[in-house]
Amino acid sequence: MFSHIKEDVSCVFDRDPAARNTFDVLTTYPGVHAIIIHRLSHILWGKGFKWLARVFSNVARLFTGIEIHPGAVIGRRFFIDHGMGVVIGETAEIGNDCTLYHGVTLGGTSWRAGKRHPTLAANVVVGAGAKILGPITIHNGARIGSNAVVVKDVREDTTVVGVPGREVIRRSERQKKRADLARKMGFDAYGATQDMPDPVANTVNRMLDHIHSMDQRMDKMCTQIRHLGGELDMPPLPKIEAEGFDQTVEQKKNKNVGST
Repeated sequence: MFSHIKEDVSCVFDRDPAARNTFDVLTTYPGVHAIIIHRLSHILWGKGFKWLARVFSNVARLFTGIEIHPGAVIGRRFFIDHGMGVVIGETAEIGNDCTLYHGVTLGGTSWRAGKRHPTLAANVVVGAGAKILGPITIHNGARIGSNAVVVKDVREDTTVVGVPGREVIRRSERQKKRADLARKMGFDAYGATQDMPDPVANTVNRMLDHIHSMDQRMDKMCTQIRHLGGELDMPPLPKIEAEGFDQTVEQKKNKNVGST
């Protein structure tokens, strides 16, 4: 439990530029308070101390304005930003690295027992005021726009807006590569370009595409030179550090650097 709480605190610095230090986060972030108490109440719920678990849950709601049922299953590095008015139902399931903003509801549409709340896969972001209702699945990397009402499954890497929710953007392979490269360079293209045209961001995206193409061509040239018996004596490319960068992508990058 404590390792999960440590990750819940650390992930705040990646997703909220206003976070200054660990003490600040631990003492002034209601979303962090709510998830810490939920981690404890969920353990009590699982061990059969259901009344006590609900008491802890109500204490968290009283002080934070965030209601998380102790039966909800929440993955690692979960962040609720601002938090007031967030409601997460009993059978809701939330994967790793998800982010919710204030006013979000993960609710049910039936009074029947059993699975009646949504499932969020990994890396899902839910905007302020959004309502996700029923035993539906929001797949990896999906984005739910502010005040959207979602009652159907959402595909992977898709943005949904409106009432009822409708898909407006599905990221292509090129956009995924842009996002990986941008994250590696310390540029967050998502906030500026996903839902609106932006000439500056458009230009940066073209530059990212150009850099990616040049990397591929350089790799092919180096492979052909070695195939013809040539030797390449060049210093390795400088390593680009990026906190939270996906390990799989990082390993691929290191492999590419070694091949040049």
